[in-house]
Amino acid sequence: MDEDDVGTVDVPEATVARLPQYLRALSVLAEAGLQTVSSEALAEAVGVGSAKLRKDLSHLGSYGTRGVGYDVAELHRQIADHLGQTTPWNVVIVGIGNLGHALAGYGGFASRGFRVVGLFDDGAHVVGEVVGGVRVRPLAELPDVVCPGETIGVLAVPGEHAQTVCDRLVAAGVRSVLNFAPTVLRVPAGVDVRKVDLASELQILAFHAQRRASRVPSLARVAEPVTERVGEVV
Repeated sequence: MDEDDVGTVDVPEATVARLPQYLRALSVLAEAGLQTVSSEALAEAVGVGSAKLRKDLSHLGSYGTRGVGYDVAELHRQIADHLGQTTPWNVVIVGIGNLGHALAGYGGFASRGFRVVGLFDDGAHVVGEVVGGVRVRPLAELPDVVCPGETIGVLAVPGEHAQTVCDRLVAAGVRSVLNFAPTVLRVPAGVDVRKVDLASELQILAFHAQRRASRVPSLARVAEPVTERVGEVV
């Protein structure tokens, strides 16, 4: 596949969601000095079935070599291309409360091609503070920092303010939004939104935990002793 074709291939959303996991596993393999990896080994490292992995990679035009597997460096480059990680992406974070502070101070963004270039908040007690080496600006300065079409916006604001702030991000030229607010955003065509709902994820885990618990017999019943009656033939 030519590099010019990257981004024009129709890749299923479920596959896109797994690509970062494949990329992370390939990075670990490369650091360990491995040059090739079988589909079975890579699938096991990620925690998916090998058939699903092969289908995912086929969407990228990568089929590996029979009896050899995949070239680690080449597959890493190919997935990185599709994820847009061959060039840095600018990121702005709006809402510098507890969550915003944590995101701004996270050191893993830079290693994955994301550069935090702006922090924004309208709280007088926050504006001017330096977090992760970046000064917090008032929201009115958002257009001064956003490079239209090349900046990802991160929303870490309360739900009641999320739509208004999202509108301002879009007006400034942001076309990709990561939303941590507990609300559904309305955006125009051409704007992508990814929602991160931590409470929902916990509820899903609680659902599975409850189902497991309902299948486990009561310890009292398991430990209940069996007594023999006197004179009873057993």
